[in-house]
Amino acid sequence: MFTDGFFNKIEKKTNVGKDTILSLANKLQGNMKDEKTLRDVIHELSKMTGKNIDKSKEDKIVNAVKNDKVPDNIDKMF
Repeated sequence: MFTDGFFNKIEKKTNVGKDTILSLANKLQGNMKDEKTLRDVIHELSKMTGKNIDKSKEDKIVNAVKNDKVPDNIDKMF
């Protein structure tokens, strides 16, 4: 689904490596609609990247994922 080029783009922008991304994805596997899991992953990513995510933005991300509003071409965002 995602190529190494995709992971390289993310790593350049965030300093988060492919293995870490895949580990976080494994946490979400089967739990994409679980709000606690989503928030935990968002917080973990926030710490790793040094990007502060305010409560409002976190809520928007959680709602988008829970309501299947995540774009199919997410790789174009990076």
